[in-house]
Amino acid sequence: MAESVYKVIELVGTSTESWEKAAAAAISRASESLRDLRVAEVSKLDLVINDGKVEAYRARLSVSFKYESGE
Repeated sequence: MAESVYKVIELVGTSTESWEKAAAAAISRASESLRDLRVAEVSKLDLVINDGKVEAYRARLSVSFKYESGE
């Protein structure tokens, strides 16, 4: 069995509707340029507040994908 290596990056997704949609937005955008996304772990949830009202939901994710060397 061949060994595999995975790279982990941090992404922040935003949504005006929910944390779930913020996380989904981050994964959707990342999948446009990264292949073999494997696992996403939510590391932080926060809100953008303006005039006492929630303006945006933000989800910070650690996302892993299969590392491929340029060789």
